[in-house]
Parts: sequence; C-alpha cells; structure tokens
Amino acid sequence: MPGTSPDDDTEAPDSAEPERAPYSPALIATAVALPVALLVAVVVAAVIVLRGPAEREPLALGPVPAPAAEGPACSALLPALPADLGDFTRSTLVEPAPPATAAWQRADGGEPVVLRCGLDRPLEFNRASPLQVVNGVQWFEIRDEAAQTATWFAVDRETYIAVTLPDGSGPTPLQVVSDTITAQLPAQPIDPGELPN
Repeated sequence: MPGTSPDDDTEAPDSAEPERAPYSPALIATAVALPVALLVAVVVAAVIVLRGPAEREPLALGPVPAPAAEGPACSALLPALPADLGDFTRSTLVEPAPPATAAWQRADGGEPVVLRCGLDRPLEFNRASPLQVVNGVQWFEIRDEAAQTATWFAVDRETYIAVTLPDGSGPTPLQVVSDTITAQLPAQPIDPGELPN
C-alpha cells in the first residue's frame, strides 16, 4: 500500500501459542517413579505367588497285593507316619486309594516317595540277599533302573513294608520311616526265601 514502509509496526494476527512453563522437577520425578514402583510391585507379587505352597494334584497309585494291609502292624504304623520326609511332604491320594499306602512329594511335584504296608515277602528276598540296617530296621533293596527308583523292603517286622524312593531323594526319607517303624513295630527274626536252584 502507498504510504507504508516495511519498517512500520503492524500487529500480526494472534496465531502464535503462548510459551509453556517448564515442568517442575517434582512432577518429572513422580512421572518416572510411578511406573517403576508399579513394575517392582508386580515383580514382588509374582515372586510371592511362585514361592507360596503349590497345590499339587492328588496322586493316583495302583493297587498291589497286600494281604496284611488291614492287620494290626499297618494299623499301628500308618497313623504314626510323619507329614514330612526331609524335602518331601505328605500327598493326598486319589480315592479309592490302595489300603495301607502313603506317599510324599517335593513342593514342585516330581516322583513321589511311596510307602506300602502289609505286602507279601518279595520273591527276590532269599538267604543270600544283602541287607542294610538303617536306624534299627533291616532293609532289602530292589533297584529299577528303567524307572530310576529303588524299593526298600523292611524284612524284620510282623509284615513286609516297602518304601519306593526316586533316585536323588537322599537318605532322609528312609531314615525317618525307619525311626517310625522302630518306634511302632517290634523287630522279629527275618524269614528269607530259599536260594534259587
């Protein structure tokens, strides 16, 4: 336009946004700390849940011939068995459970320790069988390499008692069971089978 120079002060339309005030340090610290605290709380909750007692499924055990399972020896022994055998804790059995049977598992499950009372004399037990004495009980061992277990038979009581242990279970389960057998059932002379021909 005539009569105006480029140096004239003209008002520009009000289109520029006002300058923002910087965020306060406390607000920034809160914004950073809140997600971190939430993440830590989630991790701690997960650890607590994972370390809590695991609900194990009841164990299903098949029956085996146990003619003396209802006899006085098993009736005295079964209620006296402890809730824990070292790292193994008593398991619930699927009903109907075999008579005079108990089992224990580790907290994370895995192969159980199984006790059966009132069994027949094992066929493998004869006069040449090696025995091992654990806390006053004479035991005869039968290994099952395929299953990676050992079944120990108490052979010096009124009835035969078998404890099946998974490999790596250590000596404690057999020691604790031996203590319970010694406390509940008097020792008797062993009665091995004849030597095979």
